[in-house]
Amino acid sequence: MRNSKFNDGANIERWRLYTFGGVVVFIILVFVIRLFTLQILQNEEWLGQAEDNRTITISTPTRRGVIYDRNGLLLAKNIPSYNIAITPALLPDEEGEVQEILRQLSEFTELPLHKGSIDDPLIQCGEGLGISEMVEIGLSFSPYTPVLIECDIDKEIAMVVSENAVYWPGVSIDIEPVRDYPTGDLTSTYIGFLGPIPEIFAEQYEELGFVTNRDKTGYAGLELFFDEVLRGTNGQRIVEVDVAGKVLRDIDAVQTPEDGLNLTLTIDMRLQQAANAIMEKELNFWELWLGEKRYTSGVVIAMDPNTGEILAMVSWPSYENNRMARYIPTYYYEQLIADSTEPLLNHAVAAEMPAGSVFKLVTAVSALNEGVIGPYDVIKTPPEIVLENAYTANNLGRSQTYVDWYDPGFGQLSMIGGISNSSNVYFYQIGGGNEPEVDEGGVGICRLGTYAEAIGYGDYLGIELPYEADGLVPDPTWKRIYQGENWSTGDTYLVSVGQGYIEATPLQVLISAATVANDGVVIRPTLVRETVDNEGNVVPLVVDQYGNILDIDVSPIGEISTVVYDENGNEIDLLLLDSNQQIVEYPLTDFYDEEGDQLIPFVESPWAVDIKWDVTKDPVIKKYSNPSGIGSCKETGETVTIEPWVFDIVQQGMRQAVTDGTLEDIFEGFDEIAVAGKTGSAEYCDKYALEKNACQFGRWQSHAWTVAYAPYNDPEIAVVAFVYNGNEGATVAGPIVRDVIEAYFELKEIDSD
Repeated sequence: MRNSKFNDGANIERWRLYTFGGVVVFIILVFVIRLFTLQILQNEEWLGQAEDNRTITISTPTRRGVIYDRNGLLLAKNIPSYNIAITPALLPDEEGEVQEILRQLSEFTELPLHKGSIDDPLIQCGEGLGISEMVEIGLSFSPYTPVLIECDIDKEIAMVVSENAVYWPGVSIDIEPVRDYPTGDLTSTYIGFLGPIPEIFAEQYEELGFVTNRDKTGYAGLELFFDEVLRGTNGQRIVEVDVAGKVLRDIDAVQTPEDGLNLTLTIDMRLQQAANAIMEKELNFWELWLGEKRYTSGVVIAMDPNTGEILAMVSWPSYENNRMARYIPTYYYEQLIADSTEPLLNHAVAAEMPAGSVFKLVTAVSALNEGVIGPYDVIKTPPEIVLENAYTANNLGRSQTYVDWYDPGFGQLSMIGGISNSSNVYFYQIGGGNEPEVDEGGVGICRLGTYAEAIGYGDYLGIELPYEADGLVPDPTWKRIYQGENWSTGDTYLVSVGQGYIEATPLQVLISAATVANDGVVIRPTLVRETVDNEGNVVPLVVDQYGNILDIDVSPIGEISTVVYDENGNEIDLLLLDSNQQIVEYPLTDFYDEEGDQLIPFVESPWAVDIKWDVTKDPVIKKYSNPSGIGSCKETGETVTIEPWVFDIVQQGMRQAVTDGTLEDIFEGFDEIAVAGKTGSAEYCDKYALEKNACQFGRWQSHAWTVAYAPYNDPEIAVVAFVYNGNEGATVAGPIVRDVIEAYFELKEIDSD
């Protein structure tokens, strides 16, 4: 008989065996399932993480394109900035030796050896921490990544540090390119400056391969508008690293950086310097004479009216963009922002001011072309006239007196005399009507508006600068929406002489005069002559109105085309430049990009004259059934051109302004070259005038305008000068224009020798 005790033990052992076996099998199954998940199902994910742990991508900075003037003078370039760097992993093993190196560096650089805590964030270039703390933080997180302890040091100091590197292992000189502007505040208002990549655009730039805490982007001027052209493309290295971050080897082909393109501008720095000096001299003279500082801003622009090339552009006051070359000092930027004269604003293209009497060129062109008055008809021009300020055709309204600037009055004038003497009474009558001298209604606000827009007012001109203003050409609908009342005949009288609601930029005033000089051809103004690579080869380039590079196709015979879309989303293969290197005048219609946003393509390179339209050939003048605009302007759907003889008459008036009119004294003795011009004094009332209690009838302050071109029979330069609160145009702005024209021809003579 078996022992029952023995049998019970055998049963217990068998149970334990089964339990143990089950646990083992379960554990093995868990491991198998986990391994299957990791090795099979999640293989790509974990393989990617492992790859990321042993590989890093290093961005190699590109070289930003430089900017030249038309004669090859550098206006924006890259220069080396020297930084003292310490690589913690390369310091000696002995702590005593490390401390001695850091102590010597502290004495040499005058940076504190100890400051702050290792718990503080590491900010490069010695900000907030001592050298020891910066090195200790770097050693803890990334020992093979250099720590910049001092940045932008003198070259001489950098050379001394390099020479002592043999005694200071782990210490080196890091060289990075920074922007430098040799011409500084002379050109800063259109060259602009760089700044760190804004946080709002960080993701977008990172997708393009840029490093947000290292790379910079344009903040103003051409640096901003042509940022995509200038910035180039960063290079890339994919390397293997060890656990300490030490680079072991490249594991993929190295992508070299692609340099940005270089810009060659239309600017002649010699004329730029002359124009700047001329303006400062004239304003200083008058302020000394008057015994007060009264001028807050001013503009001078010189342009080739045949090509649209801007030869000089002065916006005063300016700012020093070199102070923002390495970083933007907060105190300086806030100072510029708070300055009421707005030095950061390019007044030449972004300041909207009442046009004053320079707008009378528009009134003259429209009156002649519409037959409101004949070229040699004479009308009475007394010292003042009384006109009805009516809001409707049947409401005569309240009578108002309109006076001329010349107290005795001019007696009677024809068109040429009206322009040369800039008679307000003459242009009041032809602009708004005054029977029996001028038929009731005159030109009327509707026709004044369409002629103004045809020759340069009321729209963006397409110059390659950010924040260009479009000005304002008012009409009855605009006034009802923004002023809350109907248009009146009094409003038309004021617009006829460039007052009231009309606003324009100095560039628009210049383009309007250049259009007259060009016999009706409207040219797009440009600051850029061409783009070139580092070998000096011209690179074809087309951008949109914001400076974005468009994809283009260049044919074997030099034709350039791009793809645009119509309002229905249909694709259009648009020819922009023909085989003769002439910009194609495509139909006056709107184009769009693939997303449906309006697109305006500009050929920037190779160089070609960009004609917007010729008003003597292109029917851009609208016809209205009610030219006076009572209620609203009603278009008939018909469009017409401007007769060529109209510009001939207006040119004669501008010429006579110099020989026997408002500019006669200014150009006295200027006999070698025939000049034609127009002055303007634009009354204004803004917050600065209100502070002086000057917004009262009879006490209005005024801005000064003068625009002129030369030679009269074959124009090659047009110049506009604007002085804020400059009073009479012929007094302050006139001499500036004369001296700039004189400087241009002196430089031309020098170049011809």
